[in-house]
Amino acid sequence: MRKLLTVLGSHPGGRSAMTCRFRCGDACFHEAPNTSGNEYAGDLIARALSRRSVLRAGAIVSVAATVTTTGACSGESAFASEDAAKAKGKPAKGLRFTPVEPNTDDKVTVPEGYGQNIVIRWGEPILRGAPDFDPEKQSATAQEGQFGYNNDFLSLLPLHKGHKEHDDHKARADRENRSHGQEGGGRRQLLVANHEYTDEVLMFAGYDPDEPTREQAEIAWAAHGLSVVVVEGEKSTGALRAVPRHRLNRRVTATTPFEVTGPAAGSRWLRTSADPDGREILGTLNNCSGGTTPWGTTLHGEENIDQYFANTEKVEDEEHRKRLERYALKGTDTERKWERFDDRFDVTKEPYEPHRFGWVVELDPYDPDSPPRKRTALGRFKHEAAQPRLTDDGRPVVYMGDDERFEYLYKFVSSKRMRRGNSRADHEHNMTLLDHGTLYVAKLHGDSPADEIDGSGELPSDDHEFDGRGTWIPLATGDRSHVAGMTADEVYVFTRIAGDKAGATKMDRPEDVEPSPRTGRVYAALTNNTDRGASGKAGPDEANPRNGNKHGQVLEFAERGDDPAAHAFTWRLFLVCGDPEDPGTYFGGFPKDQVSPISCPDNVAFDDYGNLWLSTDGNELGSHDGLFGVATAGRRRGEVRQFLTVPTGAETCGPLIQDRRVLVAVQHPGEVDGASVEKPASQWPDGPDAYVRPSVVSVWRKDGGGIGL
Repeated sequence: MRKLLTVLGSHPGGRSAMTCRFRCGDACFHEAPNTSGNEYAGDLIARALSRRSVLRAGAIVSVAATVTTTGACSGESAFASEDAAKAKGKPAKGLRFTPVEPNTDDKVTVPEGYGQNIVIRWGEPILRGAPDFDPEKQSATAQEGQFGYNNDFLSLLPLHKGHKEHDDHKARADRENRSHGQEGGGRRQLLVANHEYTDEVLMFAGYDPDEPTREQAEIAWAAHGLSVVVVEGEKSTGALRAVPRHRLNRRVTATTPFEVTGPAAGSRWLRTSADPDGREILGTLNNCSGGTTPWGTTLHGEENIDQYFANTEKVEDEEHRKRLERYALKGTDTERKWERFDDRFDVTKEPYEPHRFGWVVELDPYDPDSPPRKRTALGRFKHEAAQPRLTDDGRPVVYMGDDERFEYLYKFVSSKRMRRGNSRADHEHNMTLLDHGTLYVAKLHGDSPADEIDGSGELPSDDHEFDGRGTWIPLATGDRSHVAGMTADEVYVFTRIAGDKAGATKMDRPEDVEPSPRTGRVYAALTNNTDRGASGKAGPDEANPRNGNKHGQVLEFAERGDDPAAHAFTWRLFLVCGDPEDPGTYFGGFPKDQVSPISCPDNVAFDDYGNLWLSTDGNELGSHDGLFGVATAGRRRGEVRQFLTVPTGAETCGPLIQDRRVLVAVQHPGEVDGASVEKPASQWPDGPDAYVRPSVVSVWRKDGGGIGL
C-alpha cells in the first residue's frame, strides 16, 4: 500500500500544461489574484497577547474590527482524540476492499472482485432527434442533443419527484418501472452531470488553435453546461446504462436562457446590451462540482470563468479593470477565441458580461421546461460546489469554497424553511429558499505556539494537531450589506472583494466543502498551493501549515452546538496529504505505514456508514489520480484506502457512493502535453483508432454484495 512512483513531471499541481490551458486558463502560471493585505488572525493575536492562555480562558472578544470569537465553541468535545495508533482488526465498514496500488495504467483500475461499465460517453445521443456520435461529422445542432464534454459533478435522483405537477409523469414512471420488474422506481434513476470545459485539441481532428472556426466554437458552447439523463440498472450487477431519448432527458448549454434570482437580480453590474434589465443570462460556463438539495433539485458551481473573456488588458476604466483582475481576468486573446464569434466574450464590448458568470446554478431536473436559475444570494466567485444541509428548523445552509490560491471559505444560511409537502405551492416555495438569507465568509484562528507553525507541516507540540476555532463573518443579508463601503449588490457581484475587506483567512485552494449527513461535521478539500510562503505571499498558518504546499489537506470543522447557522466553529486538519514517509503528513492520527498515499484532494462525498470519499486532481506522487475512502470515526479514523485510479491524463470527478455501486466521472482522459486527435496519449475508453472520450463509469461488486462490505 505504500508503493510510490517516480514523479511524472514538474508542472504545478501534477497537471499537464494542456489541462491548465483548457481547464483554468493557465491559472498556476499567473499571479494569484488575491493581493489583499488581510492578515491571518493568529498573527494578530500572537502579537497582542498569549493565544494559548487566552483561548483556555475563553477571553478573546475582539482583535480587529473584522475579527471576533464571541460565542465561540465551548470545549473541544466534538473532536475528542482517540488512540488510532493501536488500530486493529478490520477496516471500517464500507471500506473493506483490497486497496488499489498507485499506478499509471491507461484504464480505470478497481479492487479485486469488482466490475465496471461505461454508463455514458461524450457525444452519445440523449435527446429525441439527436444523431449517434460521429467524430468526423460533429455539429452544434448534434451536440445540443448529445451528452456534453468533460463530465464532472454527478447526482442520481429517483425517477420521479412526486409533487402534483408531476403526477402524470409519476404514474408513467411507475408503469415503466413495473414493466422492468421493480415497482416504485428502483431500477431507473435520473443522472445529472456537469460539463466543465472543452479541450478542442482532443475534440477536433486538425484543430488550429490560432484559427478556430465558428462551427467549432458553437460545438464547444453546446458541449458545455449540464446533462440530465435517465439511467437504468441491470438486475444482476451494479451496472448502469443510459436510456437515450427519454422525455426527461435534457441538455443545458452555454446558450440556454437562465433566470437571475436573488438580491442582485437586476443589479446594474449585471446589465448588458442584450439584457438591459440584468435578469436573463445566456448559458453557464465551467461547471465544476455541485450538490443535491433535500427538495429534489441540483446545484452547480461555475468555476474558472475568467478564461472565456478577452481584452481585460485593454479596459481603460481602472476601477473596472481591477475588479476584473480580482477575478483573474487578464490579457487580450483567450485560448478558444470565442470573442471572434460573439461580442459578449469581449469585455471592451460587453464590460459586465463576466459578472454574469461565477454563480451557483439551480436546476429542477424533473421539469425539462423549467428555466435554470443563477442564485445571486450565494455570492459570485470560483464556485467548486454547493451542498446544502438543513438546520433543525428546516432552513438550508450551503457551504462553498472558492477554488483559487489564497481564496476563502463561505456559507449561506437561508432565512426560509423548506416545506416537505408535494403540492405545487410547496415546490414553488422551495424554489425560492436560496434567494433569501445571509452570506458569510470564514475566519480561522489557530491555538498552537506561533513559532511552531514554521511551514514544514510538522505537528505542533501542544496537542499534536493543527486545530483551533473559527468565526463566520456576515457579508450581506438580502438588500443589506455588512461590509463597509460596499452596497449589497456589490457584495454579491464582487464577493471576493467583500471577503478581502472582512479579513477572511486565505486558504490553500478550497474546493469541495460538504457536511457529513451522519455527524454534521463539515469537510473541506484544500487541494494545494505551491505559492504558500513564497516571497511576497502569505506564509503558513495553522490551517495551511506547509510552505510550497503541493499535496493539499482536508479541513474538518464542527459548528457550535451542531447548529449549521452558528456564527462560530471549531476546526482541525483531518488529513495533511502527501507521502506517508514525509514527516509533514498526517492521517487523522492513524498509523502512516497503513494508509494509501493521497495527494491533491478535490471532490468529497460520503457513504451511508459515514466514511469520507475523496477524489484527487493533479496527484503529485507520480500515480494517476484516483478515488479514496477514509474512515472519519472510531479506531480506524484516518485510514485512507484507495478504491480506483483513472486513465492516463484523466482526473477523478463527481464521486457518488451508493450501497451497491460507485459512480465516477472520468474527466479529460488523454489530456497530456503534445496529445491531439492524431496523436492520442490514451486509448480509453474504446481502444485504438477511437477518439478519447470523457465518460461516466459505474463500479460494483461482481458477487452482487454491498460496496466495501
